[in-house]
Amino acid sequence: MRSIYDLTTEEAWRIVKEQLHKDVPPLEAVQNEDWGRDYILQELLKEPPETLIHLGLFIPTSAELPNGAQEESHSQP
Repeated sequence: MRSIYDLTTEEAWRIVKEQLHKDVPPLEAVQNEDWGRDYILQELLKEPPETLIHLGLFIPTSAELPNGAQEESHSQP
């Protein structure tokens, strides 16, 4: 299992685009804009935990984030 926050922008984009079949901006745009990574991660955060587990991913709890980062999180099953 891998945290969604450990994915590169390209890895996250490929999952959202190719495996979840969502309509997202082109990879080049996402990689070159400040909002790109956040936008793609928000798309992953919309998915039910079961879908992420099927993809080998999870959303860590705030206690599992490095340096006490405060990201929106859901419990790992």
